[in-house]
Formats: sequence, structure tokens, C-alpha cells
Amino acid sequence: MNTAIKETNFEFTNQTGFYKGKVRDVYMFEDKIAVVASDRISAFDVVLPLPIPFKGQVLNQIAAKFLKATADIVPNWVTSTPDPNVTIGKKCEPFKVEMVIRGYLAGHAWREYRDGKRSICGVSLPEGLKENDKLPVPIITPTTKADEGHDEDISREDILAKGIVSAEDYAVLEKYTRALFQRGTEIAAEMGLILVDTKYEFGKYQGEIYLIDEVHTPDSSRYFYADGYEANQEANQAQKQLSKEFVRQWLIANNFQGKEGQSVPNMPNKIVNDISERYIELYEKITGEAFIKADNTNMMDRIKKSIEENI
Repeated sequence: MNTAIKETNFEFTNQTGFYKGKVRDVYMFEDKIAVVASDRISAFDVVLPLPIPFKGQVLNQIAAKFLKATADIVPNWVTSTPDPNVTIGKKCEPFKVEMVIRGYLAGHAWREYRDGKRSICGVSLPEGLKENDKLPVPIITPTTKADEGHDEDISREDILAKGIVSAEDYAVLEKYTRALFQRGTEIAAEMGLILVDTKYEFGKYQGEIYLIDEVHTPDSSRYFYADGYEANQEANQAQKQLSKEFVRQWLIANNFQGKEGQSVPNMPNKIVNDISERYIELYEKITGEAFIKADNTNMMDRIKKSIEENI
């Protein structure tokens, strides 16, 4: 556990600010940011007490690969990835929404549907669907981007009515979201996976819209194995998946869904190790490359140096 990064507390020359997200530590400079992907893990918008070894490296390296693979669709914020856990990039002004897109009825959308809702974020869903069914067409179900607490579902109409995003910009976000999801679906299919759902975040830099944050990682996306999907659906069996959903299911089974009055259950070492192995498995499955664990002996010195040399 001592090789997992729970948090960083660096101070840099010319640093103008610091933001600690659920997973990332963001160091701000005049027109750049340095983002450290920690090994923290969140579920139901709550950061769990124990970090997951190598999770941050997995997220950072998958995101770097997919940001590069989608740069022809939309420009992104990255300028360099000088360390397994660090990305340096443009300091964009984020839009206050997350663009969630779903190709299948799973996770949060399924739980809403199961409980009787037939409209999610203003998007109507047909009767007769079951968990993990493929949707007739992918649907965009945005959420508000909360600085603290829970992100909340919001419709396109409410986003525009409240002036959270202009109609002109939102049309571009929708266009980029669908194109990115199509590219992600194609890449996943090549690796024998189904990209079930994912989210994208966007921001502006010098008046232009950029893709920010991470892309197609297990924190932002849900994947099923393509092999066996149809048979499992016909037999009403659970899909084998690579995502954080198994973490959520473990928490639900231990009476935690982030609701008031609930306490995060203790995480046994076996659960921590299982989660770490799942993240590494997804890295290797989605990239087709062997995961090479970083030498975390002096990880804080290594990370700090990588930032100092690239800002």
C-alpha cells in the first residue's frame, strides 16, 4: 500500500493555484496545468478510504493513448505526459456539464429505468428493455459538473434555459460527443470489447473548444466483453465487464450508495488488490499492450521532478 499515491502536496515556483479532485491533483500555472493522476478511487461521488496501487498510472496512460487517437476529431488539452502519473496541458475553462453518452441500458440509467422512469435527461426510452440491452441509438444524458457532492442529471433543454452552455457551443459538444463515442466504439470492437457508456468533458482555451480530462478510461467508461454478450442477454445473465461497476456493486452489497447516514465499508486488502488487477486487466485489454508497472520507490520525488522540468 505504501506504493499507492493517496495525495500530493507539492509547491512549485510560479504556481497560481491548486485543485484536488476526486482522483486528480491539479497544479495551476499561468496558462498551463499539471495533473497528477493519484490512486484514489471514488464511487457514488465519494472518495473511498484506500488508494488502489497503479490505478493512477492506468488512467493516465489510457487517457494519453485515447486523447492522441481522437485528436483528429477534436483538439485536446494535452501538451506532454512526462511521467506515468502526470499530464501537462493547456489551462482550459471547463464547461459546467459532463457529456454522458450511452449505447446500452446499464448502470445508473438501468437503475432509473428499473425504478419506472422512461425519460432520462429529457430523452425518452422505449418500454420492454432489460438491463444491458443495446439502445436503439446512443443517447446523450448530461450531468451537471458539481464542485462538491453529487453530479446530477440534467436535460439539454435545462442546460440551454439556465444558460449553462450556449446553444451554439452545446451543438458542438453534442457533435464531438457522438463522434468520439463512435471512435471509441470502433477501437473497443477491435479489442473484443463493447464500449457501453462513457463521459466526455470539454473546456475553452483562447475561444476554442477543447476535449479535457480523461477519455475512455475505466473511471469514465464502462466496457463489456463482446464474446458472450448476446448469450448472456438471452439467458438473463450478468455481463462480464471492465469498469468501476463491480466496485459499486460491492459497495451496494455492503449497504453503501453514498446516501445520507451511510458509512463507507472497510475495504479488505483482497478487494483493494482485486480492484488494482481489474484496472491493469482493462489497460492491457483495451490497449493491447502489456502494462509495465512504474518504479514507485521514490514516486513523490519522481512526480515532482517531472512537473518541474516540463512547466
